[in-house]
Order: sequence, then C-alpha cells, then structure tokens
Amino acid sequence: MTRPRVTPATPEADTTGDQASPRTRGDRAADGTAPAPTPPTELHRHLAERLEGAARAWLDRALEEAAAHPGTHGPISVWELRLAEAGRRCGLAHADAARVLILHAARADADTLARVYHQGTADERRAVLHALPHLVPGPDALPLVEDALRTNDTRLLAAAVGPYSARHLDAHAWRHAVLKCLFTGVAVDHVADLARRARGDGELARMLGDYAEERTAAGRTVPEDLHRVLALTESAPSAPSAPATPTHGTDHPHGKES
Repeated sequence: MTRPRVTPATPEADTTGDQASPRTRGDRAADGTAPAPTPPTELHRHLAERLEGAARAWLDRALEEAAAHPGTHGPISVWELRLAEAGRRCGLAHADAARVLILHAARADADTLARVYHQGTADERRAVLHALPHLVPGPDALPLVEDALRTNDTRLLAAAVGPYSARHLDAHAWRHAVLKCLFTGVAVDHVADLARRARGDGELARMLGDYAEERTAAGRTVPEDLHRVLALTESAPSAPSAPATPTHGTDHPHGKES
C-alpha cells in the first residue's frame, strides 16, 4: 500500500475547525500548564501566581474546605459546589486547573470521581479526567475514560487521552482512541506517551493506513497528524515489493490482530 499523500487541509476536511479544536481552546492554564501531567503542588503555584486577589482568596478557601471535609456531607459536599463555581470565580482559562486542585484536596477516590463525572457538566467531567492520574493509581476509573472516548466533544476527548489512559488503556482501546482523535480533529499532541505506545505497533500502522485509504478514496484530505503517528510506529506502509528474505528464520513481526 502506498503511503497516503498529505494535501492541504480544507474547511470540509475537518468539521471541528480550529475555532472548536483543543489546539486553541482552554484545556491548559493560561501559562500553558497542563492540569493532568503537572504535579498538584506545581499546578497550585502556577495558578496562584496568575489569579487576581479575589480569585486567589476564593481558591484558597475552596481548597481548605475540600481538605477539611473531603467526604460527602448531605446530598452534596461543599467542595462539589465549588467545582461548579470555578469558572465564574477563577475565569475560564484557569477553571480546569482550579477544579483539579479541588478534587485533589478532597482526596476524591474512584467512586467519588465517578459520581462527580456522571452528575457534572462537561467542564466538570473534563476536570475529573484531568485529575485521574493524580488520584487513581490503578485502572478503576477506566470506565470514565471509555465513556469520554465515546463522545464527540473534542475537549472531553483531549482530556480522555491523557496520562491515565497512557498507563491503563489496553492496546486495542488505545489504538481506537488515537483513531478517534484523528477522526474528530483532536491534535495528537494531547495523546500522552504517544511515542512510546506507538513505537513498533504494526497493528496501529495498519489501522492508520486503512483510514488514510478511506479518506483518499472519498476525496478527502489525510490529516497531517496521521503521518506523524504512522512514522512513530516505525513500520509505515510502503509500496509492494518482492518478499523480504527472512532474517534468522523469524516471521514478519507485525501480523494483523485477530
């Protein structure tokens, strides 16, 4: 199979567009700090340096409340109310980071995070996904990631392919997450640990090649990010040639999955 040719992007080729893409929307703090991979102590320092006095005081109170009353008290805990207020109090550019810090201060476990996720707004769901690597050491929260990956909300998808997914998604689900990013226009820069997980993955290379062929056959452009990921697999498809002479009696290392 010939490696697909990259052609300039057109408005038709990407229905999300730059305006709606995670490349340009607020899933990082204003200084570029990403909530998921940044340790909470450092995230707090960055945020405190950038908030105005009233917003900084509100965040300090919210974190104190969450630390003092981490469990649920009554129908809803005080710190959950603060999650809902974060955008108004800290500004949209800082809301994700503020919510992650509140969740961390509340020591939310997998069950609590699942409740917040399923009862929350899209912004609160995104914050839960960003908080997972800080709060859930094992795969217990994977159902939340899987739920987010079924959506077409590009900011939710970008949060879903962060460090937690890199650690815990199995190969099959992770490959489909990468394809979902390409399909929806989410930049693969959001895919945590992409180079390591894509390296030598012949099945991912096959899936990328098939997707590129489908788009080419339909007269649509092939996303530039596809070639970037394809190169990382170290097994980019090439034009058919004479069968290679086996080395040391081994078969081709990248057979198609059953």
